[in-house]
Amino acid sequence: MSRLRFGTFLAPFHKPGQNPTLALQRDLELVEHLDRLGYDEAWIGEHHSAGSEIIASPEIFIAAAAERTRQIRLGTGVTSVAYHNPLWVADRMVLLDHLTRGRSMLGCGPGSLPTDSSMIGLNPTDTRELMEDNLDIITRLLAGETVTKQTRTHNLVDAQLQLRPYTDPCFDITVAAVASPTGPRLAGKYGTGLLSIGATLTQDGFDALAHHWNVVEEQAAHFGRPVPDRSGWRLVGLMHIAETKEQAYREVEHGIEHWFHYFQKVAAFPQMAVAGGDVKEMIDFINEAGIGAIGTVEDAKAQVQKLKDQSGGFGAFLLLGHEWANPEATRRSYELIAQNVFPEFQGQAESTVAAKDRASATRTAHAQTQLDAVDHMTKKYEQEKAARA
Repeated sequence: MSRLRFGTFLAPFHKPGQNPTLALQRDLELVEHLDRLGYDEAWIGEHHSAGSEIIASPEIFIAAAAERTRQIRLGTGVTSVAYHNPLWVADRMVLLDHLTRGRSMLGCGPGSLPTDSSMIGLNPTDTRELMEDNLDIITRLLAGETVTKQTRTHNLVDAQLQLRPYTDPCFDITVAAVASPTGPRLAGKYGTGLLSIGATLTQDGFDALAHHWNVVEEQAAHFGRPVPDRSGWRLVGLMHIAETKEQAYREVEHGIEHWFHYFQKVAAFPQMAVAGGDVKEMIDFINEAGIGAIGTVEDAKAQVQKLKDQSGGFGAFLLLGHEWANPEATRRSYELIAQNVFPEFQGQAESTVAAKDRASATRTAHAQTQLDAVDHMTKKYEQEKAARA
């Protein structure tokens, strides 16, 4: 697990009232940009209300993004499995796995917005209970089983998939976690990865990081599964990076207030409680609560290292897409992270630094041999010329 993967978690968060067509286009262009920069993963959210998170079907978005990209892996972040027939969730993901030639991933969650679930007659307790029922069905179907089961919302009779996944034996499956042990418990029970969304976005979640993985391991042992690999653990975090702290602070003035107000006053999602009344307080909350970094590449490196230390190790760090800055500055932030932060955690920094240090240590001696060579060839030429004369 020496190479830490990097990616984005794109809910997305767009300010209501702007052109949604252009906002979605901007999301697609961002994924293209990340693909060119060498990011490993992009996770796309599913939401149906509240006006900011406007992608209703991550699968459709992923199909469009896959045609525009070459190597980045694309996951549903997450599919709100409580809202859907689990047979169709599995079937659509198998199709997507074929269309993307193995670049698709399934993230599962109960659904985060009660304004979504209430429109189909479900409350947050219902969605969490359905989450486990449906995850059980989905994993069995993907394993090739035939399933007959009645859930609160659907009746499956001899249900089975007509296609096997493109990925052998199956694409990555992850379970979302915010602050409670529900996600880690299911990840351990079903042998899936863990997608820690809120665990890095609040102080309580940050404090619970190591505990979350302990729950995964405990549940895996209880159900007789192998020790889970930490490479399947993904942490979502907050960053905006610029050449200087002052520049980063100026750039987030573009949209950080909307992001904070969304969680403070619009989204009924108290697990994502954020504090701050003005831009300065919002920046201070991100930097001082230990949940993110607004600043320079050195701040970004320190934040990733802090997460590694707090968690005990994980497989991927996903930058939450937030549009705190304008599109140009946002793309530049991702670029600075790819250029300067990736190498520190992917084994690429030490070798070039060591090569530079070796060359510096022997520079004086090697420089003299260069001068000696020039002097030698000059004298040789003069000797040849004299001999011809």
